[in-house]
Amino acid sequence: MVTTTNPQIGQLQQTIARVIKGKEEVIQLALITLLARGHLLIEDVPGTGKTTLAQTLARAFHCSFQRIQFTSDMLPSDVIGISVFNPAREEFEFKPGPLFANFVLADEINRTTPKTQSALLEAMNESQVTVDNHTHPLPQPFLVIATQNPIEHHGTYPLPESQLDRFLMRIRMGYPDRESEKDILRNGGGAASMEEISAVMDAAEVCAMQEAVSRVRVDDSLLDYALEIVERTRQSEQLSLGVSPRGAVLLHRGAQARAFLEGRDYCLPDDFKKLILPVFAHRVVVSTRYTSTRKKSEQAEAILSEILETTRVPL
Repeated sequence: MVTTTNPQIGQLQQTIARVIKGKEEVIQLALITLLARGHLLIEDVPGTGKTTLAQTLARAFHCSFQRIQFTSDMLPSDVIGISVFNPAREEFEFKPGPLFANFVLADEINRTTPKTQSALLEAMNESQVTVDNHTHPLPQPFLVIATQNPIEHHGTYPLPESQLDRFLMRIRMGYPDRESEKDILRNGGGAASMEEISAVMDAAEVCAMQEAVSRVRVDDSLLDYALEIVERTRQSEQLSLGVSPRGAVLLHRGAQARAFLEGRDYCLPDDFKKLILPVFAHRVVVSTRYTSTRKKSEQAEAILSEILETTRVPL
């Protein structure tokens, strides 16, 4: 697990690890996403703990939490809210939807239609929603944790590139190791452990840490290193779509958050290298000319790994 000199961060990691067994790296990446003001996409087969991670993360903070179970018949107004006529005041009033919370669990986001998926675009990019020409700010901090089943499963709608680009990271839970799974069985699936979780931080403390992350120093040589990798994704013949400028910005913020988690006020090359795959893999599109028996997501990660290995690291 990432070592940190911040006692609150250390306590937070330990609190989450009591429920999410044997997934220290996944916990680290989730906290990095929060501190970097990003959003998290968790992709894996059902039953691996995607929803449990999101609920545990929310319980560890004294912040508001809403869960949205996405289905094929949901409408955008079911997510962001709706204007209702108030006969007493003879005017329309906006009734906020479940999106108005600090932590929003978008469960099985790819089971709803693209129209409803698009309801999250403005919220995730600008922390606000616009209804009937009125803009409504969302509470801070604001984090969307979306889970999705693999697109090969029945009843799923693949997320478009514009939606994927809003997520700072895409991670996979993976199956637990044998000892961790034995602990899960002893604890009745983790439900009892989750009930015992108490909040470690409140919203103001999270916002203060996010501000501190933005002040972490990044040397120009590291920016050049990151942009070299970004440029190579755009020039690669194996990729039909490279990393967007938003992707480069989010990698920069993620590296700052990783340095902060380790108790540093400056970034190292490893802060960028360790985040290339979770931050970039869902942003690139593998060319149809690059055929392989592996899944597209695995192909993308292989191409990025090759680019990473052949890019000179600044000393």
